[in-house]
Amino acid sequence: MRNQEDAHRAAYVEEARDLLADLEASLLELEDSPGNVDLLHKIFRALHTVKGSGAMFGFDDIAAFTHDVESIFDRVRNGQLGVDRRLLDLSFQACDHIRALLDPGGEQEAQLAAAGRVILDGFRAVSGAAQPEAAPPAKAAPAPEETRPGVARIYRLRFKPHAGMLASGNNPLHLLEDVQALGDCRLYVHTEAVPGLSECDPEACLVWWDCVLRSEADAATITDVFLFAEDDCELRLDVLDSGATANGEAIHRKLGEILVARGDISAEDLEAALSSQRRLGDILSEKGLASPDAVASALCEQHAVQELAQKATERGEKAASIRVAADKLDALVDLVGELVIVQAQIRQAVEDRGDPALRGLAEHLERLAESLRDSTLSIRMLPIGATFAKFRRLVRDLTAELGKEIELVTQGEETELDKTVIERLGDPLVHLLRNSIDHGIEAPAARQDAGKPATGVIRLNAAHAGGEVVITVADDGAGLDAKAIRRRAEERGLIAPGIEMTAKELYNLIFLPGFSTAKAVTNISGRGVGMDVVKRAIDALRGTVEIDSVPGSGTTITVRLPLTLAIIDGLQVQVGAEYYVVPLGLVEECVEMTRGGDGAQAGVLNMRGQAVPCVRLREAFAIDGPHPAIEPIVIVTVDGARVGLAVDRVVGEHQTVIKSLGPLYRDIEEFSGATIRGDGRMALILDVAALVRRAAEADGPQPAAFVG
Repeated sequence: MRNQEDAHRAAYVEEARDLLADLEASLLELEDSPGNVDLLHKIFRALHTVKGSGAMFGFDDIAAFTHDVESIFDRVRNGQLGVDRRLLDLSFQACDHIRALLDPGGEQEAQLAAAGRVILDGFRAVSGAAQPEAAPPAKAAPAPEETRPGVARIYRLRFKPHAGMLASGNNPLHLLEDVQALGDCRLYVHTEAVPGLSECDPEACLVWWDCVLRSEADAATITDVFLFAEDDCELRLDVLDSGATANGEAIHRKLGEILVARGDISAEDLEAALSSQRRLGDILSEKGLASPDAVASALCEQHAVQELAQKATERGEKAASIRVAADKLDALVDLVGELVIVQAQIRQAVEDRGDPALRGLAEHLERLAESLRDSTLSIRMLPIGATFAKFRRLVRDLTAELGKEIELVTQGEETELDKTVIERLGDPLVHLLRNSIDHGIEAPAARQDAGKPATGVIRLNAAHAGGEVVITVADDGAGLDAKAIRRRAEERGLIAPGIEMTAKELYNLIFLPGFSTAKAVTNISGRGVGMDVVKRAIDALRGTVEIDSVPGSGTTITVRLPLTLAIIDGLQVQVGAEYYVVPLGLVEECVEMTRGGDGAQAGVLNMRGQAVPCVRLREAFAIDGPHPAIEPIVIVTVDGARVGLAVDRVVGEHQTVIKSLGPLYRDIEEFSGATIRGDGRMALILDVAALVRRAAEADGPQPAAFVG
């Protein structure tokens, strides 16, 4: 039982963090559109859910704190309080405080309580209230027994506002909008109490509603919508279908049963009316046992329940989703990787035997393994938009701290990337954004002096390009100062004074450890660790990072990353008795080159009039043995440049399951991992960028002949 409670609490914590992320995104949108009523409703519902679920799972401190914040936004929603910078600042602090309350390893309880009181005091000062409203005791209808979480139920809700509800500041339409947001809803409005125009009181609420709602929310969540209006209305909530059976117990209820269940007629009246062969609704209306409006409402409920139940059956609950622990997904990917390895071994064994029947089975197994691999990896793919959304708060806070005006524009939020890549990409992107905010975008006065708008723009974009994802961070700031970079690099002894370097080479110096052009160390930048962290993190993800800058116009940083870190398509090559894998996403083409002399020298290829440097893997890895007379050359693209890799033999494409080399090989940069071939032997996966960098540090290559 204890384990089940812990599981529920853990699920609430995860859901609450998602709600807080959505809440922050809505607050940022509200800052740009203070009068957006839909955003106010969305914020209120998020706070309401955090509060209600928190109380359910024992997070009483969160429920109490969130209730007070919710009361503030209820006043905002009713037009009694305006949206301004101070209110939003306090709201963001409230989000941070709720996160701290969710974190069991956070601050001490007394410190958290004191921090919460400070935030609530700020809200009271903004709203002008002497004391936040205490949570009133619940007076609504008791919750039904069928309240299992995650099960869609069909409810009947009867909402009869008192005539004076409007005078108390409550708007019944707002309450119904909140109910509709909880699920699929059908409403029937009763207007029989509305008099003629000459007798109508414009300040009186004379209509009421019957509602059929299909929702996964429990009864308490639904009745909580009316928490602040329960003294101004009559409210009744019944469960029509608990979701316990496929067809539901309420789908086939007859008209008379519905009228009796709602209390519109008695069971005796129904029995008397059923003795006639005429339509039940007509009989009840004629005898005055039920009003025509009540009959019409019951018919509406009957049809609504059938419609909602039928839609659920047709959908098969397609919209339902489940949360899966990350370690279970990782274990599944590992098993699929082992399956791919075994499948490759089976294919190799079948090729050795030459049995046509076995070959057909092996090909079928290969197709199944490939489909399973793609399906499994797709489960791990997540849109990068959730990561982008977190950066809006970062930009807002830093711009306020630095006194700058900056707009963050994002594109490509739907671009999907492996969850592991997304998790490890967060910190590098934070550093890039902080760098653009602090160093890139100028102060408003400086921008206006330069003829630019006072508000700077940072564009964060993600897109698929072949087998990789390209992420760009571009600003319209001052750009990089190549002279200042050279001067600081020479002062720190990173480069020799007077050495010739291109602008791009100078820009790349900012990735060196300890490099910074900031004149003062602040809590934002200046210690020279940010861009070094970016470079190391991107390299660890087998990605690349490039810088392009135009002085006075801005800087663009481009990050290229593989879609996944688990299984990739590779080109298998052989050098001597060893096998290597080149990531297929880097390969452009394969050509051949004849060797001159004794074959001891490296070459430069003449590729259709373009000089392409060539790295011989035999020399790079000191592999003994005779060179082939005609060497296969694998042309790859590294940092936008074409490079040839000379090998002994190109084996072919290979599904590569990436295995870690372990801590003993951590300093060997030329290899990013290893894989197992079909014959059980190991093949090393080349880190082509590191291999080319090491070759570039050696003596320059000498020309060799090229045969097309």
